[in-house]
Amino acid sequence: MNIIGYITDIFKGVISLLKGMKVTGSYFFRPWTVVTQKYPENRKKLEMYERMKGEIVMPHNAKNEHKCTGCGICELNCPNGSIEIITFQLVSEDGKKKRAIDKHIYRIGMCTFCGLCVKTCPSKALSFAPNFEHAVFSRERLTKILNKEGSVLEKGVEG
Repeated sequence: MNIIGYITDIFKGVISLLKGMKVTGSYFFRPWTVVTQKYPENRKKLEMYERMKGEIVMPHNAKNEHKCTGCGICELNCPNGSIEIITFQLVSEDGKKKRAIDKHIYRIGMCTFCGLCVKTCPSKALSFAPNFEHAVFSRERLTKILNKEGSVLEKGVEG
């Protein structure tokens, strides 16, 4: 390596350092700009953004109905098996068989919040909620049944 290449590399390094320090320095001279939210002190006015991946939920309408058809694609795409779907067959009045969902079990303690279940759901039945506080004393409280709004898995029923 010659001396000109060495000096050029040093000059490029200094330029790169100054570009990075420009971002940091801009926040230093603008203290009114909030960069970090001070959690848990500001728990009442905490802002959660739309793209936050919190707990997976199944939205229900006013009649307590959801869009899930029980196809099982979210269960197949879950990399660690935190979703389990239990279905059964219904026979309608005209004799057609239809699949109905019995339980859509979601284990938050196993979930990696990758979002594959939400992305691949053909009926758009799953979405992310901004809930992120999941500290509990028993693991059973981290297992939820999504097709029954606001429910926690009953004791004795584990899948």
